[in-house]
Amino acid sequence: MKKTDIFQKSLEELNITLTNKQIDQFHQYYEILIEWNKVMNLTSITEYDQVVIKHFIDSLALVKAVDLESNLKIIDLGTGAGFPGIPLKIAFPQLNILLLDSLNKRIKFLDEVINRLGLDYISAIHGRAEELIKKEGYRGGFDLCVSRAVANLSTLSEYCIPYVKLNGMFIPYKSGNIKEELEEAKGAVHILGGKVLGVEEFSLPNTDIDRSFVLIKKVKDTPKKYPRNGGKPLKEPLSKK
Repeated sequence: MKKTDIFQKSLEELNITLTNKQIDQFHQYYEILIEWNKVMNLTSITEYDQVVIKHFIDSLALVKAVDLESNLKIIDLGTGAGFPGIPLKIAFPQLNILLLDSLNKRIKFLDEVINRLGLDYISAIHGRAEELIKKEGYRGGFDLCVSRAVANLSTLSEYCIPYVKLNGMFIPYKSGNIKEELEEAKGAVHILGGKVLGVEEFSLPNTDIDRSFVLIKKVKDTPKKYPRNGGKPLKEPLSKK
């Protein structure tokens, strides 16, 4: 199978059609990722087919849970090397996306990708979720918050739900069976103004890798004291209190 074939086949399974320009942008993204990965740790996955499936297609699988053809304002919290935000932006150019990461050198990489790919209405910002939320326009400022960050659902919910507007959604990318984690997080989600609507479970195309999207709707305002400072969401998750 040629390089582009596995990408094309996986896109078809997600019912996503890309132009030649968009395919080129993904190839460019891959090249920049590998180039920068030689001098800083962005990803341990570097083989083209693996990056395509585990980063690009995994990011785009959000189409299983959300209508991405609309003009959504999205924040990608803890974006790392730009996943899922940049693949979503390439495939759905009308989306307005903010990439947030706490490591400044990753922001420099993301700025380079955005500039070289010529992407509009997407920006990368350096900061911590619990600090940025205090600035004007961020609390309750987004239709959708997504995150592939590795943290338990209670912790992620505390960082992410405050950014979502009423009736907006928080959708974390999760691996495998999350029944127990979800049960533990329900109290936290409720405290933060969210409501679990369900879970979208699937396997990544052409793999046996199981993934889950948790669909959390913001049904009431998050109390102003959340997210807590000093790493408390990580050290003392709300559901454990």
